[in-house]
Formats: sequence, C-alpha cells, structure tokens
Amino acid sequence: MFETYTIKDIAKALGLSTSTVSRALNGSYEISAETKKLVVEYAEKINYRPNPIALSLKEQKSHSIGVVVCEVANNFFSQAINGIEAVAYDRGYHVIITQTHESSAREITNVEHLLSRHVDGLLVSLSAETTDISPYQYLHDKGFPIVFFDRVATEIDTHKVTVNNFKGAFDATEVLINSGFTKIAHLTNSNNLLISRERFNGYRAALDKHHIEFNPGYIKHCEHGGMLKSEVEVAVKELTDLDNPPDAIFTTSDRLTTTCLYILKSMGIKIPDDIAIVGFTNSDVAELFDPPLTVVRQPAFQMGRVATEQLIKMIERKGPVDEYATVKLETELISRLSSKKLLYR
Repeated sequence: MFETYTIKDIAKALGLSTSTVSRALNGSYEISAETKKLVVEYAEKINYRPNPIALSLKEQKSHSIGVVVCEVANNFFSQAINGIEAVAYDRGYHVIITQTHESSAREITNVEHLLSRHVDGLLVSLSAETTDISPYQYLHDKGFPIVFFDRVATEIDTHKVTVNNFKGAFDATEVLINSGFTKIAHLTNSNNLLISRERFNGYRAALDKHHIEFNPGYIKHCEHGGMLKSEVEVAVKELTDLDNPPDAIFTTSDRLTTTCLYILKSMGIKIPDDIAIVGFTNSDVAELFDPPLTVVRQPAFQMGRVATEQLIKMIERKGPVDEYATVKLETELISRLSSKKLLYR
C-alpha cells in the first residue's frame, strides 16, 4: 500500500506532538536543530514517506491530471494521449504522463509520484502484471477521481472507457476464416488483462461459429505484450515448429502485431502465402507494409477524449459521484492483403 508509518507513529515513538514532528520534517525555523535531527533520523530509520493521498486531498486543486500507460511509444497509447491532451488543455489542465513498461511495481511507484505532485485525478490503463488493484480501490474509497481506459479494473465501480474487444477479435478471426484459413493461432497479451480474455472469447466464438475445432496449442501469451522481441520470437517459433503449424495468426495488440510481422519476415516466412496475419494495431503505416496489413483499429483518440471528459466531470463535481458509466466504443476492421489467401493461390 502507499503508507506504512504516519506522523502520529513518529510522534508517539519520540514522545513529541504531531505538530512538532510535522514542522520538524518540513524544516520549520520554530523547531530546534536538535529536535529536527532527532525526528529526521528516526523518519529515515523507519523509511517514513509522507502519505501522497492525504497530501493530495488536503491541497488545493493543481489543475493537473496524471496518466498511467504501459508505453508511450505505442501507436494506440500515443493516439489516446493526444485525445487526453486535446480535452485537458482546452479545459485548463496540465497532463503528466508516466509509463509502467508492463511492471506492476513501477505502476504503483508512478501513481505515488503523481499523487505527490498533487494531481487532481488519474487516467489509468493497467500494466500487464497488475493483479492487485487494492491501491486503486483505496484511492477510490477516499473519493479520489480515477477513470480507467482500455485496460480496466472491473472490480472498482468508477468510470471506464473500453472498446468492443469481443467483436473486434471476432471480426479479425472471421476475416481469416472467410479467406479459407482454418488453422488460426492466437498471439495475445497476459491473461491478467481483461482485454486479453475478451479478445480470446471473440476469437473462440468465431471458430465455434464456423465449426472449427479449437486447438489449445495455437494459443501463445506474451506477458510483456510484444515489448520484448525475444518473447515474441519464442512464441512464433513454437507455433511454426508444431507438427501441424498454423496457416494464420491473429495478434491482439499494437506491439504484438508489428513485432510478429517483423519476426515472420525475418524467418523467411511469406505473408500470406505461408502464414496470414491480422492484428489489433493503430499504426498509421499499416497499409504501407509488405504486404499491406489487415488490422483491427481502435478509436484511440476518441477513447482518450471520452475518458478525460469523464475524469474532469468527477474532479469538478461539488458532491460525491452517485453513478458511473462504462463506455464501450466500436472497433473497425480494415481488410488488406495480409489476410487474403485467394489472391495468392
């Protein structure tokens, strides 16, 4: 959690008043050098840190918003951030962006840092490692404004903005099936993420609709979502080394899609002659790939805008929020040559 020791704990241990301890930690001239030294040394000994939540709740509005994403150098998140900034700056709010690099520990550190800077609210897209959402629940219970987008925590009753992951995955899988591919592998992110489970369900539903037997060996999870090239290389090699290898791959995120495409080509695998590919990506140059890439495109900019509008409403509301909404936006399937078997046979 965010705090282990409080000023009251220090005061009790040293036999001082809480106001004396507080002033000593803040370097007040009213406190003697000896007392300051005593308090500071004890605080260091117990690794005391000020509670960023309490500070942020006590301070006046900073007119800044904290953003937590896995990676800025990601087509989807960079576009979502553009949407966030478009609304925030128009409403007089600054935006502070942090990256988790899919680490839950870094995510918590980032949140603590943002709170210490007295942000008025948080826009959060969970890391692939995150399973403990109790810090966010603690914040939410204290009335601190949080909106989740894309990668959401279903257990927390607050505003959320997602896309129709099930339908996006269903459409991607079905476009491969309709082109004649039946051995379709599924390269996906960590199963910790709700979006991974929703996209798997869409993939599985498309197979079931067309009476294609599900093969568990065709499912590969990349816990770092394509940020580690080696992780994707291992997954792709395991698929191509199967006795009955897939004839198509459906990938579920920006990084996975572009990295998988690169690896297939570096292995000398022709697309779509040897293996077809369809993936979630918001790359603006997907049509310039060789061959042009069939993609599921998410309304990332709109997602950022909607999430920010919801957050600012929470921040500026005078009383407690009574009702929360989950906004689900639609994806767009753009069919190109990477999934068109008949053009190559």
